[in-house]
Amino acid sequence: MAAFDIVVIGSGPGGYPAAIRAAQLGASVALVEKEEMGGTCLNWGCIPTKTLIASSELFARIKSAGAMGLRVENASFDYAAMADRKDQIVQKLRNGIKQLLKANGVTVIQGSASFQSRNRIQVDAVNPGAEPVILDAGKTIISTGAASAMPAFLPRHERVVESRGFLNLRALPATTLILGGGIIGCEFACMLAQLGVQVTMVELLEDIVAVVDADVRRELRRHMEKTLGIRILTGVTLEEITADHHSVRGRAGQENLEADLLLVALGRKPVTSSLKLENAGLVPNERGFLDVDAYGRTRVATLYAIGDVTGGPLLAHAATAQGLVAAENACGRYLHKNETVVPNCIFTTPEIGTVGLGEQEAQQQGRKIKTGKYLMGALGKALAIGEPIGFVKWVADAETNQLLGAHAVGPHATDIIAEAAVAIRAELTAADLAHTIHAHPTLAEAWMEAAHALMGEPIHSAPPRKQQS
Repeated sequence: MAAFDIVVIGSGPGGYPAAIRAAQLGASVALVEKEEMGGTCLNWGCIPTKTLIASSELFARIKSAGAMGLRVENASFDYAAMADRKDQIVQKLRNGIKQLLKANGVTVIQGSASFQSRNRIQVDAVNPGAEPVILDAGKTIISTGAASAMPAFLPRHERVVESRGFLNLRALPATTLILGGGIIGCEFACMLAQLGVQVTMVELLEDIVAVVDADVRRELRRHMEKTLGIRILTGVTLEEITADHHSVRGRAGQENLEADLLLVALGRKPVTSSLKLENAGLVPNERGFLDVDAYGRTRVATLYAIGDVTGGPLLAHAATAQGLVAAENACGRYLHKNETVVPNCIFTTPEIGTVGLGEQEAQQQGRKIKTGKYLMGALGKALAIGEPIGFVKWVADAETNQLLGAHAVGPHATDIIAEAAVAIRAELTAADLAHTIHAHPTLAEAWMEAAHALMGEPIHSAPPRKQQS
C-alpha cells in the first residue's frame, strides 16, 4: 500500500492542474488515470474538434478567396491528413502534460480507481491479470468528467456515433444527420458543412443552442442555414431510427430522413459508476452528478469533486479553475471559493462568446437592465478581414450601468470575450469600458463602441431616436 496526502482521480483539464497545484503546495500527490492523459478535453473533445474546425474554416476561406482579391484554383482537402494533424497535436500536448506532472513530482498511476472506503482507493490495472494497487489517501479530488449520452432507443451500429466515435473517422460521409442542436451538434454541423458534407440537424427544442440569448441564436441559425446550407429542423423528434450497412434512417415529424451517418449530440452524463462511491459514503444527486459547495467540497469530509462530474458549467476552463481551488483547499492553505464569472465559447461559424447575465435571464430574475450593441459590419477590422458578421452586446444594470453580461457572435468571438470577462469580474461600468482606449483597427473596439451605445452616446453608429414629447 502506498500513502499520499492527495489522490486525484482523472487527468482531464481539472485533474492534472489540481495534482500539480497540490504538489506545488508541498503535498505528496498521486494522479490516477484509466485512459489517456488529458482526459476527454484533450483527447476526444476540445483540442481535436477545434483542430478540425480550424482546417475546415481555412478551407472555407480559401474557397471564398475571390472576394478578397485572391485567385485560388481547384482547392481541395485531404481529411485523412487533417485527422493525422489532429492526432499529432493531441499527442504533443499529451506528452507536455506528462512532463509537467513529472517535473512537479506527481506520481502517475495508470488504471481504474474505485473506493474501498473514504480514505482507501483501489486502482485496477489496465492490463488483465495485473495486481491492483491500493492507495491510502489523506484527501481525494474526484475529476472523472462526463461522457456523451447514447440513449437506449438508438441502434448500436457503426453508422451511429457520438462525438468521440466521429473523431476516429478517417474519411467523411457525404451526408450526415445530427441529433441534437446544442453546442456540440452545432460545432460539428458547421465543420462538416464547410467541408461539403450535406447536413441535416434535428432538435427537439424550438431553437438551437438554447443556452445563449435569442438574438445570438438568430444570427447563428441564419448563417448556418443560408450561408452554410445546413438544414435545421426544430421542435420535432427523430423517431423510428434504423441503421444498416447502406445508411441510417429516421422520421422527423412527417418527413423521412436518410443519411450515411448519424451523429448523436444529446448532451453528456457524469462518469461515476465505476467509482463505488457508496463505499466512501458519497451519493450522487438525482441527475447522477456530485454536489459540491463553493469550495469544491462534497458532503463527505476529505472528498472533493471538480469539473463536469459536479454538473456545473461543462467547460474545460471551469474545471481547471475548480481544480486549482480544490487543491488549495485540500492542502489547507486557505478557503478559496470557485470563480462564478465563467465565459462560454462556442466554435461554430460564426463563433459565439458569452459571459455573465443574458437578457432573457435578467427578465426571468426581474432585473432592470439596459443593453448596448455594436454590429461587426460597421467595424473597420471586420470589414478588412472579410468577416463583417454578427455583433457584440453588453448587458448592464439600468441604474448604475455596471456591466453584468456580454455576448459576442462573429469573427474571433471566442477570443475577444476574455476582455468582457475581466470587465464583469472587476465590476466595471459601461463608462469605465467606453473610456478605455482600444487599439484601432481591432475587433476588440466593438466592446468600446457597444459601451458608448449602452450609455446613449454612440460614436460610430446612429444615435438613439429621441422620444416624442
